[in-house]
Amino acid sequence: MALSCNLNRYLLLMAQEHLEFRLPEIKSLLLLFGGQFTSNQESYGKSPFWILSIPSEDIARNLMKRTVCAKSIFELWGHGKSTEELYSSLKNYPVEKMVPFVHPDSTYKIKIHTFNKTLTQEEKVKRIDALEFLPFEGKVNLKKPQHTFSILEDYGLDPNCIPEKPHNIYFGRWIADGQRELIQSYSVKKRHFIGNTSMDAGLSFIMANHGQVKENDVVFDPFVGTGGLLIASAHFGAYVCGTDIDYNTVHGLGKATRKNQKWRGPDENIRANLRQYGLEKYYLDVLVSDASKPSWRKGTYFDAIITDPPYGIRESTRRTGSQKEIPKGIEKCPESHVPVSLSYHLSDMFFDLLNFAAETLMLGGRLVYWLPVYTPEYTEEMVPRHPCLRLISNCEQKLSNHTSRRLITMEKVKTFEDRDQYSHLPSDHFLAYQGHNSFREKYFSGVTKRIAREEKSSQE
Repeated sequence: MALSCNLNRYLLLMAQEHLEFRLPEIKSLLLLFGGQFTSNQESYGKSPFWILSIPSEDIARNLMKRTVCAKSIFELWGHGKSTEELYSSLKNYPVEKMVPFVHPDSTYKIKIHTFNKTLTQEEKVKRIDALEFLPFEGKVNLKKPQHTFSILEDYGLDPNCIPEKPHNIYFGRWIADGQRELIQSYSVKKRHFIGNTSMDAGLSFIMANHGQVKENDVVFDPFVGTGGLLIASAHFGAYVCGTDIDYNTVHGLGKATRKNQKWRGPDENIRANLRQYGLEKYYLDVLVSDASKPSWRKGTYFDAIITDPPYGIRESTRRTGSQKEIPKGIEKCPESHVPVSLSYHLSDMFFDLLNFAAETLMLGGRLVYWLPVYTPEYTEEMVPRHPCLRLISNCEQKLSNHTSRRLITMEKVKTFEDRDQYSHLPSDHFLAYQGHNSFREKYFSGVTKRIAREEKSSQE
């Protein structure tokens, strides 16, 4: 897509983490704030430097108030593959755009950022001095400048082959930093109430951004666990609720997950987690409920559904059932106890989830969930589809050599009708994903083979 001449050019400095998740996050957030992903390059691969065209500085600032994948954003004044190209680009930058930031009453400083190379202080000073042709009339203030400018140099991605000169050099006015500090401040290690599968804080915020969660939204998690995804959504001002089949987890009872702690304390629960971060006012409630049998009357309630279903590895895949559904040969429970725990195939779980999202999401609302896959057999056709939901993005996070999970983002584009509930069953997508009902067996088969290889090599 060509850069539009009526849009301002900005340079995004991206974090080198969760690389596949970066582009969908930036696209989702720009769309949320009234912009659009406009660039001369659809995908930047592993590069930390992205040049975007954004309608206004306000949209750029709003983007940085949300993103955890980007470190900083700059108004781009110049760019080149050599110092000569950079200087030529800077000399062609409109002076009227510079004036508000270089007048005599202003204060400023210039910083140097290099990727994949370290410069000496002498080299940094030399680069700054070479910019004396720029029309700076204000005073240098290194502690509290009104405006900060940066020279950013890109030395490629290979730490074993660092070139003498950079591949690209950028110069721009710093606008804002991203929200990388949230990864530490919301770290699961410091959280009051955790479980075996509590979601990493960074990924929780990425999921909320993919879901375009915003203030006053209602966000639902049908497999809520200890509420990590609710916390991320509540941080962005959404009201949160959820369900889980595990009574002990919902009520904060039973054995503790932390080392050297046997039982959970009286105040270890989901509400306490939100209270820990000052977010309790956004907590609606969490119910003990079976996701395969939603207890909601028909209607659209949620702006986003963000969830991490169990894969059958550390958390079992279960649903409730009736006496009639118990396999033969198993002794029946007393008549007074109807619900029993039955196995819940992954294909059934995900199609129940998609149907539930299609029924209860507002039009334009998003479903964000993790899909576990056995890598040697995975194809894009295996991603479950639904006539009411459009696939927005599909990002991979590797779990092992032979397994991974895909972060799937879908958007509701059609009002749900009764006929849509089973329309997906005859499709090839449904048949393809049924093969992953044995994901647990394949996962542990791979683990067993790896252990056997390690034992064999240690004996040789």
